[in-house]
Amino acid sequence: MKLIIVESPTKSNTIKKFLGKDYDVAATYGHIRDLPQDSFGIDLKNNFQPDYVIPTKAKKVIKTLKALVKKSDSVILASDEDREGEAISWHLIKALGLEKKSSIPYQRIAFHEITKPAIEKALENPRNIDMNLVDAQQARRILDRIVGYKLSPFLWKKIAQGLSAGRVQSVAVRLIVERETEIKNFIAQEYWDINALLKKEENNEFESILSKIDKETISKFSIQTKIKADEIIKNLDNADYKISNIEKKETKKSPLPPFTTSTLQQEAWKKLRFPAKFTMRIAQSLYEKGLITYHRTDSLNLSNIALAEAEKYILDNFGKNYWPGFSKNYKTKNKSAQEAHEAIRPTDPLKDPPSIALAKEGLIEADLKLYTLIWQRFLACQMSEAIFNSIAIDIVAKKEGSKTHLLRATGQTLKFDGFLKVYPLKFEETELPLLEKNDSLNLIKLVPIQHFTQPPARYSEASLIKALEKFGVGRPSTYAPTLEIIQVRGYVKKDEKKLFLPTDIGSIVNELLVKHFPEIVDIDFTAKMELEFDLISIGKKKWVPVIEEFYIPFKENLKLKEKEISKKDFAQEKTDEICPDCAKPLVIKISRFGKFYACSDFPKCKYKKNINISLGLRCPKCKEGDMIERRTKKRKIFYGCSKWPNCDFAVWDKPTGEICKICQSLIVKTKWRKEKCANPDCPSNQKIVVATDS
Repeated sequence: MKLIIVESPTKSNTIKKFLGKDYDVAATYGHIRDLPQDSFGIDLKNNFQPDYVIPTKAKKVIKTLKALVKKSDSVILASDEDREGEAISWHLIKALGLEKKSSIPYQRIAFHEITKPAIEKALENPRNIDMNLVDAQQARRILDRIVGYKLSPFLWKKIAQGLSAGRVQSVAVRLIVERETEIKNFIAQEYWDINALLKKEENNEFESILSKIDKETISKFSIQTKIKADEIIKNLDNADYKISNIEKKETKKSPLPPFTTSTLQQEAWKKLRFPAKFTMRIAQSLYEKGLITYHRTDSLNLSNIALAEAEKYILDNFGKNYWPGFSKNYKTKNKSAQEAHEAIRPTDPLKDPPSIALAKEGLIEADLKLYTLIWQRFLACQMSEAIFNSIAIDIVAKKEGSKTHLLRATGQTLKFDGFLKVYPLKFEETELPLLEKNDSLNLIKLVPIQHFTQPPARYSEASLIKALEKFGVGRPSTYAPTLEIIQVRGYVKKDEKKLFLPTDIGSIVNELLVKHFPEIVDIDFTAKMELEFDLISIGKKKWVPVIEEFYIPFKENLKLKEKEISKKDFAQEKTDEICPDCAKPLVIKISRFGKFYACSDFPKCKYKKNINISLGLRCPKCKEGDMIERRTKKRKIFYGCSKWPNCDFAVWDKPTGEICKICQSLIVKTKWRKEKCANPDCPSNQKIVVATDS
């Protein structure tokens, strides 16, 4: 009997379907060795050697696996093909003592997809553990442990208890803080467009925009005041309008490449509103069920078999026009991409979403939605381009004693949908009336349009992942955990539009790190470390010197900053308030949960008081107190009356400021962004039951 060991029971069950009675398949249920949770676990004096332990939850699994090993003729390690998976296989060898069992040989196999051909091919081509991949994973884990365990206690002393720091998470927070600063410091610039509504006798009206005055091209900021806009309007009024040129052409739109981890997370957020963590959980499930290829990848490679199946599906279901006549291969711009991997695609492109839904493969609604997105993107990337008919019409406006003005009207209509048939994208169609060169036009209306430049938008999950990938910060496996941890730690939160903004504590931690530990939050440095890990993974660097190069200056700087920085520098603000208990001045301090008043004579005086965040609304119950943001003992936010305990009005959802027209209570916005009356007994909250004849 041959024993195959994988990470999850779902993956185990899928592989079992493809193999005969000669194989048994077991699962580790995740990691079976790791650094200890209750201690540092790294010997700094002995080349940063890690002290790995078996977590309590994994001890029973190891006992079971050891019993299965004894009954087996050989062991096959089949964890995922990335660095994390390679490390799991290596840890299994150590935890199960496979190196010492000369009578029971072991092998490592790897595959990009869980299908019968892929598993059979992997079994025919076993290999040894790739220690370069293991060392790259260890280097990342050890470096992150050093930063976390050495820098976090420093933050506790200098700012507040319960804080943490990490390489990638700190850079992510920095991006969000700096974007918020950009927004706050943004100064809007005024600019104007001049539009003319024109018509040729019996034809429909169409819109044109001013593009030139004499030989001067009108740029975005050419017209910055109403005075100048009015002057141009005056010159255009009563002018003669004539078509000077018509340009018609076909434009083509190419399909997007297949998904990588980051683009899948971005698109799942945009189209499905799936957070990155949720997307990866669903993708993991689809992979383990054998429906998609491995979901942690930055490669755009596609197998020849998959390309042939895509060609067959396109020709059979859409016809020759939708097949470009050749298979498309895509190249990533990411220099560190692991090109031995594949892009994320369906394992069998012939299994379209309707057939998957009918097959009842144990999929929930979210599974089917994400599979549909992956299938559509893959199939579309092999389809013909979409073709648009584009037209540009130049119109000359002349008036005696005035400059010559040139206006332009543009139109676009879809001629052939191509890949858009499968993967719809937003586009605008504008149809212009039939016109010819030298046609005279009638002016219907001149429309000056005032604009103001807008500040950069806050990061969404999609745009933050895109920025991290662009700067080379993190890798496919780290994006989702990074986004989760910066929210769990309270460094950032989401606004009503689900966009990131920093909290007070996040801004203060970022300020300290930028000023005193610039390498930790430096984008270039963090990207450089990722490249170092990449070099370790291909055997071009050793991991110990890489860690040493970071640690020695980091240790010296940390010692210096321990003495140099006072808690008062970052985590304390003076006030004019007086402590009611001892008459000493009150100061504003900060914790993970926000700012609060505390006595400056702490710890002799332990007085403290929350700083209430007012919503600017009157309590609908007592009509005297203000509605304020409050927290439960478990730190969950709710909204209540400032007159508590005299008034007990409180709601979980945030009031909008609107009043219910039926019962005069507050209108609140739920976490699903739906507005409703805060009064549960209000008729507006009652479901309407329609009676039917029996």
